Amino acid sequence: MNFLAETALLTRGLASIKPEALAAAWPFDTPVLVWVEQGKIIRGTLRDYLPFRAKAADLPRLDCDILPQVLKTGGSGSLTASGTMAVCEMLQIPLAVTCGMGGIGQIHAEQLCADLPALARYPVALIASSPKDMLDIPATLQWLTDHGVHIAGPDCSGWVFRRSPIPLPESPADYPDQQAIVHAARNGGLLLLNPIAEDRRITDHSILDRAIAAGKRAEAAGGDYHPAANAEIHRLTGGYSACLQLEAFVDNLRLASSL
Repeated sequence: MNFLAETALLTRGLASIKPEALAAAWPFDTPVLVWVEQGKIIRGTLRDYLPFRAKAADLPRLDCDILPQVLKTGGSGSLTASGTMAVCEMLQIPLAVTCGMGGIGQIHAEQLCADLPALARYPVALIASSPKDMLDIPATLQWLTDHGVHIAGPDCSGWVFRRSPIPLPESPADYPDQQAIVHAARNGGLLLLNPIAEDRRITDHSILDRAIAAGKRAEAAGGDYHPAANAEIHRLTGGYSACLQLEAFVDNLRLASSL
């Protein structure tokens, strides 16, 4: 299946992972990554992307709502899941890939993250591991269900932390091929969840509490919540969380390439 992958995670969320380690873990030589540079949508390989990553740490994360203005004004930035879905619609690509997706939460800039309306709006399916742990995951899944988005996967029990499992309404077996995925994406939207194995996840929830506090501090200072929270989890786990997210992102890309 033809698909595109977001770059906000690699650019800001996993900034601690060195280019050499990223290249060693990356199994694809096809142009699956997408970002914006000087008002142009760039679709490239990891090798194409790494020079952009080296200079993009302070560039914005572009969601679907701000993407049109950035393209118009010649700006640059990495793409979130919703920004990637918007580009997929422009290019008539049926599938976008992320790792931890946005949702509903106590985050000033995204009480309703653009990822959710994008799933209901665009005829593009999204593969994700889970909504992020600092969000209200039950409310996130309920919003999608209430807006007609199909959700398929095993029980949703968190992203990089273990949380109480929430049964999902549909199974991945309901979407075995491109035809089924495209049909669902065009008829309400489709979220395919491919969770991280529970025995790989972090069990110390005090780390999550401290990450939320770090995100709030960044937000109060005018910065971005998610990169700050992610960096704190990385620091408190000695880098384990970053490696776990990269592995999950690559696993989601492998799933996309197999469909």
